[in-house]
Amino acid sequence: MVAKERILWYNRYKIISIYFCIDKIGGIDLERKEISKSVLKRLPGYLAYLKSLSMDSYPYISATALANALGMGEVQVRKDLAMVSDGGRPKIGYKRTALIDDIEQFLGYDNTTDAVLIGAGKLGQALLGYSGFEAYGLNILAAFDVCPPADKGEVGKPIFPISELENFCRANKVLMGIITVPVKHAQAVCDQLIGCGIKAIWNFAPTHLEVPDNILVQNENMATSLAVLSMHLQAQMKEKK
Repeated sequence: MVAKERILWYNRYKIISIYFCIDKIGGIDLERKEISKSVLKRLPGYLAYLKSLSMDSYPYISATALANALGMGEVQVRKDLAMVSDGGRPKIGYKRTALIDDIEQFLGYDNTTDAVLIGAGKLGQALLGYSGFEAYGLNILAAFDVCPPADKGEVGKPIFPISELENFCRANKVLMGIITVPVKHAQAVCDQLIGCGIKAIWNFAPTHLEVPDNILVQNENMATSLAVLSMHLQAQMKEKK
């Protein structure tokens, strides 16, 4: 009997996935795979498409069919899927439900990650009140602010004074922090989160954060996304002329 478990180690550049295959007779076999951020960013797209298919659809899907549907390269899709699932069969492909389970397990959607949010302004409260995060295994326990409101408001989750952050993180063993404060306060908040034991930071402040190598930071810069969108739009307009 073999049990298979996965543990993720994070650094600034790669996510290293190590599978522990535990055989009661043979002991422990370690298989190491390195997953780049670019692969990790593509996986939710595959998952969304697979989930969008009707339950009455053909139960198997090939890497070729998935690539064609998403307008991507077949070789790239095939390599990506091979990193997260061993269920592919020649001339048949992957069983769709099993592939969905494999991707969700790899991304950690089947394991809830608790997080805290710093900065309860309009953006912070919008994220705090978004129920869709639950489908991706993210549970924002509470928000913290220098001037928290007197009540929970419409979001229904508590907003505490920033002075209570460390005790809350330690007591609840929180490992992820979300930053939605103004740029001038982002680095100080980042340092405070790390001091509270936070290992991963989702940063919505449009600034670079200095962190130790063992801390993972994911930046969400709307200005960068807008610049890319504008550039593609201009290129498309020129092609039509």
